[in-house]
Amino acid sequence: MTSSKCRDFFWLIGWLQSGLLAQHIKKGKQMASGQLSRDEALECSHSRHACHVMLYSDTASQLFGRIPIRHVVLMQMRFDGLLGFPGGLVEPSEETLEEGLTRELLEELGVAVPVSIEDHVASSFAPSRPGSSSRLMLHFYVKKMEEEGILEVEKAAVSTAVDHGLEVMGMVRVPLYTTKSDGGLPFFLSHSFIGNARSQLVDSLLRLHLVSPQELRHALRSSQRKHSEAARDLRAALELTEAPRR
Repeated sequence: MTSSKCRDFFWLIGWLQSGLLAQHIKKGKQMASGQLSRDEALECSHSRHACHVMLYSDTASQLFGRIPIRHVVLMQMRFDGLLGFPGGLVEPSEETLEEGLTRELLEELGVAVPVSIEDHVASSFAPSRPGSSSRLMLHFYVKKMEEEGILEVEKAAVSTAVDHGLEVMGMVRVPLYTTKSDGGLPFFLSHSFIGNARSQLVDSLLRLHLVSPQELRHALRSSQRKHSEAARDLRAALELTEAPRR
């Protein structure tokens, strides 16, 4: 990709974020959202680069002995209170994307999880932040592990990871089930995510057939309702801070 093509993508992302192009594209078209191949993304040399990975495994475990968990998907609570995938900034001029990601995983998880080019899923521009002039290129990976490996990651993340309690507040499992009261995945999706991490999660769940489209659609609709309920709770909490105290 030439530098002019990179500029074209930057312009396209800005246009998309302004909403002006929404009426001209079909829902779900990934290239319109700035998605690039790994090699194309690396040619955008004026961008910063960050790599993140979704680690997951199959499991036969059941919640309360009756609700199949089916799969273990790991995310983390970040220092800023947002949910995201493990990983971070890398230096393509000094290391490969996968080497940089493996280094970041060692710091955040406390164990070296080897990630390969074959685990790469997509590269795309991060949403622009107000007041920021630099552009961030995001590289997303998905790696399937044995359940024993996932357990080792969870243990090391608490006991040996240098970033635990600092940049990373803790690892969390994504509940892929929905209870009768709409608990589980609907509540999880209603939380706040960093950047496009929620979209990366939803896309991966669909692409890997970890959750059916019908289940996911129900969870997302329920999550929207929970956002409205949370807004009311926040207003009530805010009123408590404004009430006179003795």
